[in-house]
Amino acid sequence: MNAQAFAPLPTLAAQLLPHALEPAEDGAHDLSHLQRVWSNARRIAEQEGGDLRVLLAATLLHDCVAVEKNSPLRSQASRLAAAQAGKILASLNWAQAPIDAVVHAIEAHSFSAAIEPLSLEAKILQDADRLDSLGALGVARTFYIAGRMGSALYDPLDPHAAHREYDDKRFCLDHFQTKLLHLASGFQTAAGTHLAQVRHQRLQRFMEELLEEIGA
Repeated sequence: MNAQAFAPLPTLAAQLLPHALEPAEDGAHDLSHLQRVWSNARRIAEQEGGDLRVLLAATLLHDCVAVEKNSPLRSQASRLAAAQAGKILASLNWAQAPIDAVVHAIEAHSFSAAIEPLSLEAKILQDADRLDSLGALGVARTFYIAGRMGSALYDPLDPHAAHREYDDKRFCLDHFQTKLLHLASGFQTAAGTHLAQVRHQRLQRFMEELLEEIGA
């Protein structure tokens, strides 16, 4: 793993990367995802501030416990990762205050956990991680995960879900309505909100063009 991708703190990254990811065949939550989240977090922090040491630790460890999207434990994933991160940082002799800051940021980053981020670092991590679910990357990751889970692209009889409930476990396109198109309105920082709006427009444009191409 290339710690230099996590500048300006490559030494800390080298220390934490061996703990960052459990063995899993999930290309949506891999090293490249961590690199993108860190890039997003740095862009936001340049405008908003924040403790980069806490922010990098939270970024690298926010997926340190692997829980599949279709697991009944999915809503607890961020709490499980936060608890594991706390143990990792304690073993590295971190002080309790920064450990608590990292733990809270990880707990609060998840959409499904619905935990309010209270610190600046928690707000930045949540925004940085959610940006990866928007725009072209959001489209790519959504269809990748749907393929892994065995979902259909869309309901050919009712792609708009006009006469049924949305079911994003069966139909990938439904996930745009159940989650993705709602993300941009819930960003925590001004910098993150600006980036989210740009990516939201790309996401919406893709959905509209897909519907046009399938004759819907």
